[in-house]
Amino acid sequence: MAATPKKYIVTDGELTLLLETAEEGGYVVTSPFNPDVMTQGDTLEEAFEMARDVIQTYADYRAEKAKAAQPASKATRPKGRAAAKKTA
Repeated sequence: MAATPKKYIVTDGELTLLLETAEEGGYVVTSPFNPDVMTQGDTLEEAFEMARDVIQTYADYRAEKAKAAQPASKATRPKGRAAAKKTA
């Protein structure tokens, strides 16, 4: 019978992670406060590094998506007759 995986809740004072020992070694890493975090690490230090990388990647993605969804600024909109011709 396989051993029951052990789970640990750890924090570095800024980030709280749930580590579950992986059968192949290392940890499966999630965060109880951030459902976007799902990664793995061989050591505790790597677990925090990988989790921070996931969080930053999602933040960058969301920022790019929000920027793409914004309407064009006044500087990029056509003015005067060019605007009238394009809308007509």
